[in-house]
Amino acid sequence: MALLTEPVPPYGEVLPVLPGISRIVAANPGPMTYHGTNTYLIEGEDGLSVLDPGPDQAEHVARIVKAAGGHVARIILSHTHPDHLGAVPALKAATGAPVYSFHRSQDPSHTPDHPLHDGDMVAGWTALHTPGHASDHLCFARADGVVFTADHVMSWSTSIVSPPHGNMADYFASLRLLLARPDTTYLPGHGPPITDPHPFARALLAHRAQREAAIANALLSGAKSPAALVEALYSQITPNLRAAAQRNVIAHLHKLRDEGRAVEDGEVWRAA
Repeated sequence: MALLTEPVPPYGEVLPVLPGISRIVAANPGPMTYHGTNTYLIEGEDGLSVLDPGPDQAEHVARIVKAAGGHVARIILSHTHPDHLGAVPALKAATGAPVYSFHRSQDPSHTPDHPLHDGDMVAGWTALHTPGHASDHLCFARADGVVFTADHVMSWSTSIVSPPHGNMADYFASLRLLLARPDTTYLPGHGPPITDPHPFARALLAHRAQREAAIANALLSGAKSPAALVEALYSQITPNLRAAAQRNVIAHLHKLRDEGRAVEDGEVWRAA
């Protein structure tokens, strides 16, 4: 599938995205975060909302506060992975803004001020519960077809689905949920916007289905460990991504197990 790229953004600058929406990219580049986490500034009738404050970096928080002029109406969180959640306590302390996130937090240290359920509205955006990458993952959709997809659909890479909180069956279902909607633009948690989202999301789903079929087929020739499956199926992957690939393989195996197509036998898996 064709992924999207962009030049390294100027860290700390407010970068326009769409009318009323801008982003500040956190300086936390890496193999899981691309150039860094997108922190979105969303203008609204009652003030500025900050979506995904990013990692626990004092400089990034200071840049958000400066861009907001010190006035933040609310903090919205897509999910509680550290590269999105980390800056929440500092930003809340600096601005007094309440936090909106899924009512059942994956991270036990986080409790939202305003718990969100699937379908709830916040600042004109509809919360869509999209588990898979994380159990508490939310996308946020606006009536004009713009969706903040966070780490559920990213433009630069496929998503990591790491058990126990990551669930591959949920990930498939959450992709199908987005594909059933008539949205026109995805704004991801890392990387540039996706302006033709349906073909992109269909390609993500097809890619995962192909991986699943390859894993199921590999088990037909004998029991294998997740590491052996990575070696066989991800031979071109760089060493720093092998651990992430293995987490995806395990998530696929769990899905196959739950569907009665694979059996865990100690440290190896075999076809059912």
